[in-house]
Amino acid sequence: MYIKEIELKNFRNYEDIKLDFHEKINIFVGNNAQGKTNLIEGVYVTSFGRSFRSGKDNQMIKFGEEFCKSKVYAVRDEDETSVVEVLIGESEKGVKVNGVKIKKMQELLENILIVVFSPDDLKIVKGDPEKRRRFMDRELSQIRPSYYSELSSYRKIISQRNALLKEKDVKEDVLEVWDEKLIDYGVKIIDKRKDFIEKINRISKEIHSDITNRKEDLKIIYDSYVEFEGNVAENFKLKLEKNRKKEMFRGSTETGPHRDDLKIISNGIDIVKYGSQGQQRTAALSLKLAELKLIKEEKDEEAILLLDDVLSELDKERQNYLINSLENNQIFITTTDISDDLKEKLPKGYTFTVKNGIAERISFPL
Repeated sequence: MYIKEIELKNFRNYEDIKLDFHEKINIFVGNNAQGKTNLIEGVYVTSFGRSFRSGKDNQMIKFGEEFCKSKVYAVRDEDETSVVEVLIGESEKGVKVNGVKIKKMQELLENILIVVFSPDDLKIVKGDPEKRRRFMDRELSQIRPSYYSELSSYRKIISQRNALLKEKDVKEDVLEVWDEKLIDYGVKIIDKRKDFIEKINRISKEIHSDITNRKEDLKIIYDSYVEFEGNVAENFKLKLEKNRKKEMFRGSTETGPHRDDLKIISNGIDIVKYGSQGQQRTAALSLKLAELKLIKEEKDEEAILLLDDVLSELDKERQNYLINSLENNQIFITTTDISDDLKEKLPKGYTFTVKNGIAERISFPL
């Protein structure tokens, strides 16, 4: 799978642009705040329907305009091209796949398979638990689009249950009705996360061993807030009952998979808490490469990789490992500068200069 072409309209600092891409390597070079990340964000939004950056959807709309649009042409094989278009207005969003407007966002998720690796993703290991949950949720939504729907339903239940808990006189029989719904969707989320982490652990362990020349043994452990051994639904119910008074006092739901985390262990050491920066970055790289390999296993397709200003964060050894691992993937790279040494190691592709919302191809091929 690869992106053949993109059209952006009123997207961030791009007024109207159309670019053709190479099926292997596409490098965007320019100073900071010129629009490099905006280009790959435009690609990403056609996969997930939202940005990988923080902020609201309408922040992608160019200042002074009422809407923005990203449209891509994605080739799955020689005879099949998918056209995905995302239109974002101040108060609404529309998504079309091959000209047909989709009704549910999960219908979008299997069309274009993308993994993004940005400086923020380096914080998967050393950051707070929310970043590790986001890692699980983002990848699972692509592999199992039903997960996206279940997670959305779960979050809505959390919101409604929290509103009930904030009332002065909480009726426990009403709360129990919401508990049943919370357990129903929560168990589905826990089951899928458990299966996902078992697979990611297997794959990342092998990758990490290769990167560290067999010196480090990596383990990814699902740290579920609800015990997933035995009857998960019963475990969840007992936990809710145990925490009921505390939740009623605090006015918030504190029990469930929205409190999950991951334990990341290298040679017996919890590197989330005690790992060096080098160990944490190597583990983050292993997890990202494991994402790509798992997509290949599960979907029998090569995902597209977006490297947003991350190569400069990796030493030459890890850069080389990353590039050598991705000969079958289309890669988009944003950078302020790219060395001749790295250019020689990359497969052939296109290089673009980016300045003030204008992107121009300067080499053909790389």
